[in-house]
Amino acid sequence: MEITTIDPFLKYFDNVRERTMRVARCIPPDKIDWSYAAGKFTLGDLLRHIAVTDRYMFAENVQHHDGRYTSHGTELAADYDSVIELIERLHAESLAIFATLTDEDLKRKCKTPGAAQIQTAKWLRAMVEHEVHHRGQIYLYLGCFGVPTPPLYGLTSEQVRAGSHGE
Repeated sequence: MEITTIDPFLKYFDNVRERTMRVARCIPPDKIDWSYAAGKFTLGDLLRHIAVTDRYMFAENVQHHDGRYTSHGTELAADYDSVIELIERLHAESLAIFATLTDEDLKRKCKTPGAAQIQTAKWLRAMVEHEVHHRGQIYLYLGCFGVPTPPLYGLTSEQVRAGSHGE
């Protein structure tokens, strides 16, 4: 995906987030603090991490600021409803920042937390890949509980294998 202008990217990113939120809304509220092992991301950590990384790392870096991501912990949002509110609020803030980027800004380089220089458009693409990676973890966690999850693009893998057309 080549990002040459910001408006189509904003729509794309918003659609990616909506797919993430569809699976996030499947999380049983009493499982928000569940993880498969001590010291690993909980479901809440995954959502908080997506939110704060987008807002306090990617959105700061494209403005040529140092990242401000310091935590994805429960002090940011402890319960299910608070976590959902946090990810929605920080997404709106991130979108507002990204909306200010011009075509020229997208071509310029920004600095990553590792001090690498990368074209801003490529940094935004990496942000989407980061989210999709963590969304996959949420799907996996929910599968451990047997929680039904929404198909990504309309059909489940079972429906595709059965030759269904969603009818």
